[in-house]
Amino acid sequence: MPDANADPLIVAISSRTLFDMEDSHALFEREGLDAYADFQRSHEDDILRPGVAFPLVRKLLGLNEGAPPEAPRVEVILISRNSADTGLRIFNSIEHHGLSIKRAAFSNGAPPYPYIKPFGSDLFLSAHAEDVRAALAAGIAAATLLPAQAQQHRHDQLRIAFDGDAVIFGDEGERVSREGGLAAFAAYERANAGQPLSGGPFRGFLDALHRLQAAFPTGEAAPIRTALVTARSVPAHERVIRTLRDWGIRLDEALFLGGRAKGPFLEAFGADIFFDDSEHNIVSARDHVAAGHVPHGVANPR
Repeated sequence: MPDANADPLIVAISSRTLFDMEDSHALFEREGLDAYADFQRSHEDDILRPGVAFPLVRKLLGLNEGAPPEAPRVEVILISRNSADTGLRIFNSIEHHGLSIKRAAFSNGAPPYPYIKPFGSDLFLSAHAEDVRAALAAGIAAATLLPAQAQQHRHDQLRIAFDGDAVIFGDEGERVSREGGLAAFAAYERANAGQPLSGGPFRGFLDALHRLQAAFPTGEAAPIRTALVTARSVPAHERVIRTLRDWGIRLDEALFLGGRAKGPFLEAFGADIFFDDSEHNIVSARDHVAAGHVPHGVANPR
């Protein structure tokens, strides 16, 4: 068994991302809470279909099987706006699909994000944008999860891709680019090439993922593969590389696209999920992979 003293990787997910609940959610928006509750009770033995986060969750939990002794555990927490009563259908579906999810918070319509931090979550995925913003404000990596238009899972590995600025890193460079243009950005990055970038909202999750990844063999046998997929290009690449080196973080692949559309590259990588702060990049990504919008930084003013 993995080391009980190792910090686990904890991912909190909403019920609407784990399972396909869009029909019942539409009923709630159309007819209200009572109609929704009656529907869930009358269908509590009907198994919910997998949602956008389901393949990711299955791969995450699968990392616990046959893990080396030093590997941290992976835990998935259910965070839901359902009540415990209407949530019975969700638990029945979890059991049917064989998912090892033991902890949950049902907020009965209230914002559930206050419970994410006490669970020690490293990442929160939800279909509710305001809950995601609140989690980010509390210092938790979070994203609004959107399904791919036509997603294919071609790898047994868990494959996660990240944008750089305003996701892994701070958004200082992005602010310079918006204020002064690409030339100003290139000059700023060249002048600060030896200065590590500040951490963005996903640095903590990346640290936790790296600790987990480091417990497994490298190469083709590794169960996790990560990639940086950024619009940066030469000469702005150097600061990124030096920052990751300074942090002691390994990313398996790095794609410096110089503004090219990210979707085809994410498909080539075979990402299970991609995180980006730009809605424009999310639109491109969703043609190919599941995408998590990170509403953080200068690209996402309130």
